[in-house]
Amino acid sequence: MNQANKQEAKVALVTGGTRRIGAAIIKKLHASGYRVVIHCRFSLQEADKLAQYLNVQRIDSAIVLQKELTESNAANEIIAIVDNWAGRLDLLVNNASVFKRTDYHFSIEEDWQYLFTVNVQVPFLLSVAARSLLSRYKGAIINLTDIHAEKPLKGYSVYCQTKAALEMQTKSLAREFAPDIRVNAVAPGAIAWPEDENSLSEEAQQKIIEKTPLKSHGSPEFIAQAVLALAENSFITGQTLKVDGGRSLR
Repeated sequence: MNQANKQEAKVALVTGGTRRIGAAIIKKLHASGYRVVIHCRFSLQEADKLAQYLNVQRIDSAIVLQKELTESNAANEIIAIVDNWAGRLDLLVNNASVFKRTDYHFSIEEDWQYLFTVNVQVPFLLSVAARSLLSRYKGAIINLTDIHAEKPLKGYSVYCQTKAALEMQTKSLAREFAPDIRVNAVAPGAIAWPEDENSLSEEAQQKIIEKTPLKSHGSPEFIAQAVLALAENSFITGQTLKVDGGRSLR
């Protein structure tokens, strides 16, 4: 990629861009011509492998940015790195998130603080830090929320509250940042099954599919398609696009 092409290519920053939905978004944006900044927290080896794969396709089209998002001044430092690498930012995708069951008997206060920090405060601080850089090219912000922001999921009270707050953040910043920056959200349904302590049995997964009008389980590619659509449509702001196979209709 020559210098002229670098300057003309759009640039996207995706938090939590190494695995699952984040990686699908990175690949989709890169395939559409974006230069991409792959943020990671722990999965550095996977992030490096993804960046190498993308840079084989187009030289200097992807970099890895490892950072703990909850650190003091992390948002400003991240945006400064993006500015130094690319000199522009066209799209911020706030994908990094914590999905955790609410435990009312242990660590409820700590869980509340941590989930609200990662799922609400971090996207807000990143959006504010990126405002100046995004406004240069009429950029966009896309937040990853959840269909359970509206219909809470039993056992995940605090998580659902954070996603509801992020939906309001999407609307309020869309008003605050207009007309220079558009702010939208994508709300996934059953896309990537939870892992580790949140994992579901096959029976539980099947029950969710049965409650979905399209009678299927989605893939991260569907979320990536929605992100790209919102990124490219310059007359949409303040909206949440549900990608859930119709599950939120029930």
